[in-house]
Amino acid sequence: MGIANLENMFEPKSVAVIGASDKVGSMGWAVMRNLIQGGFKGDIFPVNPRYPALWDRAAYASVADIEKDVDLAVIAVPIPAVPGIVRECAGCRIRGAVIISAGGKETGEEGRRIETEIKQEAAGSGLRIVGPNCLGIACSASKLNASFAAHLPIPGKMAFVSQSGAINAAVLDLSIREHIGFSYFISLGSMLDVDFGDMIDFLGGDPSVSSILMYIEGITRFRNFMSAARAVSRVKPIVVLKAGRSRAGARAAASHTGALTGEDAVYDAAFKRAGIVRVRTFEELFDCAELLAKQPRPKGPGLAILTNAGGPGVMAADALSDYGVEPVTLKEETLRRLSDILPAHWSHGNPVDILGDAPPELFRRVAEICLQAPEVNGLLIMYVPQALSDPRDVAEGLVDLLRSKTFPVFTSWMGGPGADKGREVFNLAGIPTFDTPERAVRAFMDLVHYAKNMEMLQQVPPKLPKKLQFDCGAAQGIIHTAIKERSFMMTEVKAKALLSAYGIPVTRTQIAVTADDAVQLAESMGLPVVMKIHAQDISHKSDVGGVRLNLMSGREIQEAFEHITESVRAAYPEARIDGVTIQPMVKRLDYELIMGCKRDRDFGPVILFGTGGVMTEVFKDRALALPPLNRLLARRLMEETKIYRVLRGYRAFPPANIPLLEETLIRLAQLVTDFAEIEELDINPMMMVEEGIVAADARILLNPSRIPAPLHLVISPYPNQYEQRVVNEQAGELFLRPIRPEDAPLLEALFDALSSQSVYFRFFTPLKRLPHHMLARFTQIDYDREIALVAIQEAEAGEKMLGVARVITLGSRKKAEFSVIVGDPWHGKGIGAALLRRCLSIAKDYGIETVHGTVLPENTQMLALGKKLGFKINPCHESGEYELTIELRAYDDPAC
Repeated sequence: MGIANLENMFEPKSVAVIGASDKVGSMGWAVMRNLIQGGFKGDIFPVNPRYPALWDRAAYASVADIEKDVDLAVIAVPIPAVPGIVRECAGCRIRGAVIISAGGKETGEEGRRIETEIKQEAAGSGLRIVGPNCLGIACSASKLNASFAAHLPIPGKMAFVSQSGAINAAVLDLSIREHIGFSYFISLGSMLDVDFGDMIDFLGGDPSVSSILMYIEGITRFRNFMSAARAVSRVKPIVVLKAGRSRAGARAAASHTGALTGEDAVYDAAFKRAGIVRVRTFEELFDCAELLAKQPRPKGPGLAILTNAGGPGVMAADALSDYGVEPVTLKEETLRRLSDILPAHWSHGNPVDILGDAPPELFRRVAEICLQAPEVNGLLIMYVPQALSDPRDVAEGLVDLLRSKTFPVFTSWMGGPGADKGREVFNLAGIPTFDTPERAVRAFMDLVHYAKNMEMLQQVPPKLPKKLQFDCGAAQGIIHTAIKERSFMMTEVKAKALLSAYGIPVTRTQIAVTADDAVQLAESMGLPVVMKIHAQDISHKSDVGGVRLNLMSGREIQEAFEHITESVRAAYPEARIDGVTIQPMVKRLDYELIMGCKRDRDFGPVILFGTGGVMTEVFKDRALALPPLNRLLARRLMEETKIYRVLRGYRAFPPANIPLLEETLIRLAQLVTDFAEIEELDINPMMMVEEGIVAADARILLNPSRIPAPLHLVISPYPNQYEQRVVNEQAGELFLRPIRPEDAPLLEALFDALSSQSVYFRFFTPLKRLPHHMLARFTQIDYDREIALVAIQEAEAGEKMLGVARVITLGSRKKAEFSVIVGDPWHGKGIGAALLRRCLSIAKDYGIETVHGTVLPENTQMLALGKKLGFKINPCHESGEYELTIELRAYDDPAC
């Protein structure tokens, strides 16, 4: 349901408390007290059939007895009664319910049955549910404390969402002590309905929220979560503490890939792809929250460290070193200015040690120089208690200066009760302070990583030099035949045939049933050769003596045949041996890599890349990514491994063909995108040979999937099905297709073909160029949320983008907004009409019901196009603009 009716829950005009009570300490008492004492201005209706009045208000036997409209119901009764109450709420057209009651699925089968019944009672009514088994919700703007937490949060621009009510309560308590403000505090509990994806969507669209913090134990609706996070993280930081890291990777795996893709590592890859900052501890979550709440984003990792003691400065530098970062090198001008005011024996570098007897005035003057230094992106000021200075005096001398910062400034006042006085000064002034330099540096680096991640997310991926071709029909035949024959663990020969269908190079591999066959095949292939056991039951051939390399003669081949078959029979007496395979020996090997994929039960296919060969599981040098991939994502995947440094060329190792590796990873990702039946895929080793690449061994495990491709992915892939070639009477043949991330240069060229009037009609503001972040936003779209079609004119000189049309979903995904832009040289040729018409047809397939857009009165061409396509055109009297609206349930594409 997306964010439908969530606004009614967090900014209600009226609240009914079902289970209200005057019994001190009960849930119903706590909720009533919190609503009233929190200052909620709307109507509060206590509901409890045992009381005629409660809290100086008339009490009601049921919500049906309340004569006024109710926006939010807070349910605090024993859970067996909740399904009936939810039925009443749905019947009264209440839009939101917070179920505080515990005893749901966390208690076992009976609890699961009750939750199922609750869901059935709410189905189809539009009633949104937070909980059960939750602390409740709080919103600072509406002064709503619909929870049993003791306080409303201090007003601020952060939102906190947690599955755990206990974590909610702890963070709230700490936030009050540290003077950190929050706009929302939300406990989701069992997530029967409203989940993390819904909350990210809702909070992402609220201008009062600048960042989102989450404590996650588990995720539901993974594709919706990833879609929401990828959209919102581009504009607001999302910081997550994911519990349960120790449960990773316990399941048995049939391949190296399976052994190396543990559950927690997959979460890491997913969060990274979504632009989420992941923290590891509760302390780190709160420290990161403090910096997010009180500081601007850093432009880089250039941290200056100001200290009155050498030891803490070294500790801070060491903490930076753990992240592969050094304290920023101060420029000569900065060092000169510092030397002018500091004693001769100051540290003359960064950390800036101003010595233990430094008075408050010197702290301030040094901090001022650091704040003005162009090389500095952040400033950490540390103080260790000394007999010659007072921690409060030093802090008070800095406060007004630090308020005017343009980058992160934070402090570490080390020590006990004496340092507390200084910390109190900073907390009251809204300046982050930490008790150790390590905590301070870690929080700063979390923000640096977020800023770097945002920069990476907005990079434009380069195009491949050629259009990739895939033999989907051949691959489908291989997979379907294997499943029909129940050969779920594919033999090496069949696995390589499947890879070849998707353009992944493999070594020539043939089967020999006898030793004589092996000799004959080897001689025809050319010596030397490699021999491997050919048995469907055996995954790791080298573990059972099933591989012999560099066989140079017929005699060696016959001996190897006997040795391999005897070794395998000794290790696996029950295995069915179908012979051996023969393949050419790679004569010059540069690198051995591993590429693979495993279907995660939650996130779908996960791509793996790393160091291959027999030492794969010893070194465990690997990185994970979620498909689909483009060149940029493939490069980032490789960059996360140690072997990548060598692949670029290192000492005696020649540089590898990196673009070819990118292409191969893209082909692999496309294969597992197109076929949900692939459970595990393992290419090990993938050999780099001079400028080429070849899969020397491969194993693939199939398993029929309940979810058809590409819905088994958590990230919507490029929708090839919406590509269409049309002939335009005036512009010739056009290729109408969804926009791609690689289209940024084409979109930029289209913008250059617009007149200033056309720019104003589209963007409602004069723009001389499209900023980089807008180019990224317009080309790197989520195909689940947005339809963006481009009209491409193809020629020998290259492609030219003539126009773009978009339909962007809103709120509950039933409504959407449209826009159209066509380059001025191609106005009046029907290109905009063709694009928008096709977008509307696709939007109808998406289940979108209403599409609207705002048009300036001077934009007569757009008004005429809207009328032509059947939009209702209504003037907005206040602004003078026109609102164009079309209902898609009755829409038929005139071109079809």
